[in-house]
Amino acid sequence: MRHWQLQEAKAKFSAFLNASLTEGPQIVTKRGLEAAVLVRIDHWRALQARRAPSLKDLLLAAEPRNDGLASSRSR
Repeated sequence: MRHWQLQEAKAKFSAFLNASLTEGPQIVTKRGLEAAVLVRIDHWRALQARRAPSLKDLLLAAEPRNDGLASSRSR
């Protein structure tokens, strides 16, 4: 993973983009601190698909998600 200073990433955006496509994620630094990462769109979509569902997603789901919990309680 290569680190790019913000000014370099802006000045050489095509090279920056190509590096992310061929070499993997590229880190951008701002004032010496890691600030952002440029990744391929397929990697980004895979990360988004693996994220935990939000409360909104759970409430709007077509079917209940009980993840194997017993659906009835004994009294």
